[in-house]
Amino acid sequence: MKKFLLVMAMLCACPFCVRGTGIDWPAFMSGQDMVWKRLPERWHEAPFLGNGSMGAYVCKQPGENALRIDVGNSMVHDHRPDLLNIYGRCRLLIGYFLLQPVGDIVSGNMRLDLWNAETDVELLTAKGSIRLRICVVSEAPYILVEADATEGEAGFTWKFCPEPTDSPRQLRAVKNQTKHVMPGYVSNPPSQISEEDGVGLCWQPLLAGGGTATAWKELKKDGRRMLAVSNAHTFPDTTAVERAANAVSSLSADDLSALWNEHRRWWHEYYPQSFVSLPDKKLENFYWIQMYKMASATRLGGGLIDNCGPWLILTDWPNAWWNLNVQLAYWAAYPSNRLDLGLPLAEALRLNQDNLARNVPEPYRKDASALPVATGFDLRGAGVHAPGTGKAQVGCLPWACHNVWLHYRYSMDESILRHTLYPVLRRAVNFYLAFLEEDSDGTLHLKPTFSPEYGIAEDCNFDLALLRWGCRTLIESARILGISDELLPRWQEVLEKLTDYPQNEQEGVMIGRDVPYAFSHRHYSHLLMFYPLYLLNADQPGSKELMEKSVGHWLSLDDKMKGYSFTGASSLYAAFGEGDKALEWLYRLIDTQLLPNTMYTEHGGPTLETPLTGAQCIHDMLLQSWGGKIRVFPAVPSQWGDVVFRHLRTEGAFLVSALRKGGKTCCIQVKSLAGEPCVIRTDMENPALKSGRAILEKVAENEYALDLQKGETVVLVPEGGKIPAFAPVGGEGTCFFGLE
Repeated sequence: MKKFLLVMAMLCACPFCVRGTGIDWPAFMSGQDMVWKRLPERWHEAPFLGNGSMGAYVCKQPGENALRIDVGNSMVHDHRPDLLNIYGRCRLLIGYFLLQPVGDIVSGNMRLDLWNAETDVELLTAKGSIRLRICVVSEAPYILVEADATEGEAGFTWKFCPEPTDSPRQLRAVKNQTKHVMPGYVSNPPSQISEEDGVGLCWQPLLAGGGTATAWKELKKDGRRMLAVSNAHTFPDTTAVERAANAVSSLSADDLSALWNEHRRWWHEYYPQSFVSLPDKKLENFYWIQMYKMASATRLGGGLIDNCGPWLILTDWPNAWWNLNVQLAYWAAYPSNRLDLGLPLAEALRLNQDNLARNVPEPYRKDASALPVATGFDLRGAGVHAPGTGKAQVGCLPWACHNVWLHYRYSMDESILRHTLYPVLRRAVNFYLAFLEEDSDGTLHLKPTFSPEYGIAEDCNFDLALLRWGCRTLIESARILGISDELLPRWQEVLEKLTDYPQNEQEGVMIGRDVPYAFSHRHYSHLLMFYPLYLLNADQPGSKELMEKSVGHWLSLDDKMKGYSFTGASSLYAAFGEGDKALEWLYRLIDTQLLPNTMYTEHGGPTLETPLTGAQCIHDMLLQSWGGKIRVFPAVPSQWGDVVFRHLRTEGAFLVSALRKGGKTCCIQVKSLAGEPCVIRTDMENPALKSGRAILEKVAENEYALDLQKGETVVLVPEGGKIPAFAPVGGEGTCFFGLE
């Protein structure tokens, strides 16, 4: 076994053995690392690590002579049956380890090694130095810390400090004396710390039953000290104690080496699933850090990407937020060819259909489902008002279904369509159908619903767009699956009779009927028909003008604009081929909103989706595939003369690679994974087949059809050209993030 792991580690480290490319991956990724020339003191400055459920961040503990390694786990939740709100179904803090040196800390530096998903730390003290190597093991429930100390620091110590296990929203409100203090909130029991046979244990019980256990053990080998930490959460039973303790009690130093090698192997296979290189190296750094962050925050069997990911802190938002946040967080998984990372969202909807129904008020629960704004990972929340009553925010579930539709379209896996999207979307659309009213002209109108974070409106554009998309998608899905659904005539009737999007001459698209866009609003939910739904799109006469008017008016009232407002503007402009504007608005995020480690926060806490959506903005500039056409370099900024990407994925399950030099597209490679119809839109001059059997047929200006069969690959180059090498493009600078 050890020999096998060693061989695998050597193969993964070889730049020319990674999935058959000529890209020197270790060298390329080293240029994307985050570097700290001074010690961070807050989570948003710190290097962060994760395996999709467990997480850690590393910083100096403010006010103390200690280094902090925080322990996080997305799976740790409260489960109070009497509190279905954000106080009772929330994420919970765990605790942190303090490395307490012998001497006073003088200085230090850190590097987050993305290729190996490890943080290297050098801590300089008045008595010597301590070097640390830290990882959260990719496929096992461990945080590993390897320490190599000089003689004067050989006696450094570890101390575990549990956090309070009350709602982080309540804790933050009490600390800062804000309006979010919940009267009558009852605290969970205090933590219990013990030690037996060299294994430390912290048990954090919950009022509702179950709880969280953290276990740790220190080992020594070749003069190095190695700390192994494991964490488990169970409900309603208390087996987390046994699981965490057993995970560390039998570990040896050799086991840790094997875990470390397996950890590296996973990450070395993860990155080459696709490749993006930009002439703007700051943006390239940002992109690859988001690819790292996404895989650190979510995996199948782990947690959803909520607002914090595995790096929970005191926050007003310790839940999964569904009026925008979860959906945006997963967009980049699909085109980056990292579909496995999108599965937690699809699985959450599939496995919790009963809870989705419980979120609907009676008497509609029988054949309808909904998502409240905030839920736990079981998708249960405080419920959703029916249209026409209160703040009826009905669109959260159909918007989440749109992500699942994207997952289907990028994979062409009909099992996702049959077992998840169709049954969930059918019930989500059913919740709308009972609240449509026909006027004297035969036009269908929707009763008042709530446009996220703005207000209540009849014919709310947020919901009209999602209802229209939902009916179209159900009809198409029924055709694909061969289902003769009794509701097919009703869905078709809705498409034929549903009122148009309310708009006016001054501002374009409104919030809803008789409700103009009159004050600043960070959400772009009233613009979903442009992006990401593409119901109004660049192929339709007049849509671009309406988009520009609508987006321009939205952005003109800017006092409430936040980070995802800027990424939304970027993708909206990219959808209509405006690459320079797309880049300008993405840089609004990076230059004015982004924190040193590329995290982001708004008002009461982190919102992880915002920087992740920045990576999607880059995808939208490089490759789009809506409307049955693959658009290569559809919105490349004019200053990006040289750009390369490899194995980005599109709808229809195509892997596309392309290279641009001197502002001209000089190579496109397309591989069909499902045998779907293939139409390419490109600005390449006189494209010709350089490799592959397929026939290239011009079907419109700059559009070409390819009769690709499943598994086939073709390469297009300008007539008379050669196939160039796919290698990183040049540019100035490296390692732009961290702390100087």
